[in-house]
Amino acid sequence: MSGHSKWKNIMHKKEKTDAQRAKVFTKIGKEMMIAIKEGGADPSVNRKLKDLIAKAKSNNVPNDNIDRLIKKAQGENDVAYEELYYEGYGPSGVAVIVYTTTDNRNRTASDLRHYFDKFGGNLGQTGCVSYLFEDKGTIVIEDEDNKLDEDQLMEVALEAGAEDFQADDGFYMIYTATNQLSDVRQAIEEKGYSIASAEQDKIPQNYVTLSDEEDIRHMNLLLEHLEDNDDVQQVYHNWENADA
Repeated sequence: MSGHSKWKNIMHKKEKTDAQRAKVFTKIGKEMMIAIKEGGADPSVNRKLKDLIAKAKSNNVPNDNIDRLIKKAQGENDVAYEELYYEGYGPSGVAVIVYTTTDNRNRTASDLRHYFDKFGGNLGQTGCVSYLFEDKGTIVIEDEDNKLDEDQLMEVALEAGAEDFQADDGFYMIYTATNQLSDVRQAIEEKGYSIASAEQDKIPQNYVTLSDEEDIRHMNLLLEHLEDNDDVQQVYHNWENADA
């Protein structure tokens, strides 16, 4: 879930324990609650919900679980989640953006400030690093067995409205405008391709390389603690050599 290291993220997802998968399901459920309250429970007219259903399926959430999440969200009135972004710096100036869904912003801010302080960074003001990132839709297709025709897939993606296409180490990354993510994903799926992930992303405009071993250790610990927090949905950063 951490920004630039998308290829490693996809491989890392396969190794998640049952407890980690359950946490992912819970986080997606919170996003669905927000999306349904904002745009209704019909994915044919609620594009955000449609994208979240696709995200749930890419994370191996069973259809029955998805249906239950939607029903729960329709009837959930006692918990009001809000979406908040926090910005800050990791060790040696690594830019970090944390997307959260929370029912207690004081708790969330306190937890995040503690993580940043503990691992050599600091939580900053809104806007302190967001200008270093560009909002994009990203679609990842896995091809570890090299069975796909790269040129054919690229043609399909670009004809569907994708802005950019990259290949690396058994994966294809397709970039779209944020408002085109759903349409491009659907067009690619209709051509028979299986999508590993499709989501809104923040792409760094430049990257930071860490050489100090203590900085690297602290950055890994910061990411681990952020991603393990129940309120955190996504973490974006510009650390080029991240393993998370």
